Amino acid sequence: MSAVDRSRLPPVGPTPPFRFAAIHKDRLKNRLAFWTAEHRGLPVLSLLLVLPSGSAADFEGYEGLAAITADMLDEGSGDRSAIDINAAFARIGAHLDIDVSSDATVLSVSCLSRFGRQALSLMADCVVRPRLAEADFDRIRQLRLTRLIQIRDMASAVADRAFMQLVYGAHPYGHMALGTEEALRQITIADVRSFHQRIFTPSSVTLIASGEISAGEFEQMAADAFGGWAPDEASPVPDPVMAPPPEEPAHRLALVNKSGAAQSEIRIGEVGLTRSTPDYHPLLVLNMVLGGQFVSRINMKLRQEKGLTYGARTSFDFRRGRGPFIMQTSVQSDATADAVQDALREIEAIRGERPPTHDEVSAAKAALTRGYTRNFETVEQVARGMAQLLLYGLPDSYFDTFTDLVSRVELDQVRQVAVTHLNPGKLATAIVADAELVGPQLTRAGLGEPVPLLPRL
Repeated sequence: MSAVDRSRLPPVGPTPPFRFAAIHKDRLKNRLAFWTAEHRGLPVLSLLLVLPSGSAADFEGYEGLAAITADMLDEGSGDRSAIDINAAFARIGAHLDIDVSSDATVLSVSCLSRFGRQALSLMADCVVRPRLAEADFDRIRQLRLTRLIQIRDMASAVADRAFMQLVYGAHPYGHMALGTEEALRQITIADVRSFHQRIFTPSSVTLIASGEISAGEFEQMAADAFGGWAPDEASPVPDPVMAPPPEEPAHRLALVNKSGAAQSEIRIGEVGLTRSTPDYHPLLVLNMVLGGQFVSRINMKLRQEKGLTYGARTSFDFRRGRGPFIMQTSVQSDATADAVQDALREIEAIRGERPPTHDEVSAAKAALTRGYTRNFETVEQVARGMAQLLLYGLPDSYFDTFTDLVSRVELDQVRQVAVTHLNPGKLATAIVADAELVGPQLTRAGLGEPVPLLPRL
């Protein structure tokens, strides 16, 4: 037996190869698409219904319509109430989740394989035959209005809204899925019924199944549950990719007053790139160096070196349209100007005087690839991976090639995308803080005179 040197960490081995589950794709006669990935081992099934239309499809003045429509889907079907629907899911050990993002509406159910048929039938009742009763609508709308009131006291949520409003303005990405109080009070049950009829159509949705099921079995289940859904005439779904680009922000520094706040919520960023950008993988690496992990530059500066925050991070929110690049953190009020200046300096430095180093890029690539296979351990993770392929038009081999493509990113590429896609002169800053304390502080620091901003809530 050879001796083990415990004074040194063992060498890191090569990244193991990864193969995503094979995907079978087909359509029913009514043009509803279905994707299947067989993933055996446990008698579990994950079912998703994906509609590539989310809050960006809201009409102007009706912000929140997509989300409240989705929220109404499990509020009853036929003569069954919301309680009846939820009880039916509970009897098979399942629960229906409904998520609305800017680009998509996703319904998801996980259950034992033997209950897959019942789960899919219940999902179909919610999507194809929702009751959409006025009394249920009034209750759901009031709950959402109450949630908006609660959000007004959540500085982080207010900062998120203020930033998107500042950067995107009237663009479809400029509002959150929950909508605004003014819009919600204007929306009626008739608006919800009309929106549901227009958006939820067989040709616009895709059913996804992952787990202990074959393509043939899923096709039969899908046909039984959704086959009676009448084919629709071609009706284009609003696509944020086709929306006019957002106008340049009228102001670069905005301050939302929160009197007496002991902390400041800070958001710095700009309109970024689409998911289809050819610079996607170099940008992932760049973000890890800048603010995408604990040892990133911005977090090390603001947290470790200066002790201003518990954490600061950056991200490129890649969407079907141009999603935001954003830095976010929370600091003590009297350190607000310091934190903003340091964050801006780090963004400037990474594209200029202190470009990414070989060691930083190597560490970033390792962080992105070493634990990558953990993203696909469960049938639900596999199903959600398939949803990503669908929403962003990615090839079936995308997950197989991810670690290889990241590993091949070169230092010069990372440096180049920093210069190309980070624009210090275009960065906008939204801060939620005590204006009397923070406003003069920002001006004295040479950051400019902050413009008061009232977020649309």
